[in-house]
Amino acid sequence: MSDPSGFDISALMKQAQAMQEQLKRMQEEAAQKTVEANSGGGMVRAVVDGSMRVRRIEIDQSLLASNDKSMIEDLVVVAVNDGLRRVQEMVAEDMRKLSPLGGLNLPGLFGGNQ
Repeated sequence: MSDPSGFDISALMKQAQAMQEQLKRMQEEAAQKTVEANSGGGMVRAVVDGSMRVRRIEIDQSLLASNDKSMIEDLVVVAVNDGLRRVQEMVAEDMRKLSPLGGLNLPGLFGGNQ
């Protein structure tokens, strides 16, 4: 199905479907990957997967023994936010590989550097 100008819409549709399948496969692969982030010199550790889910939080026993509730809460927030940022960077890098623009680094595209 092509028009008189030579534009082949069926080829474009096939290409779009192939990219959609690649994107789905990439999302499934990303969900299996995890990143680790920590705060407080490693006293709090967060593990986040490519689906942006926090898989695990670990808090060092010495930090718990300090009984400093607000510090523990702050360190958990810092570790989780760093983990989420790292996952976004990982997914953005994978998206750049999938993009027809390849290695072209456009600020803000696919969540890349702003």
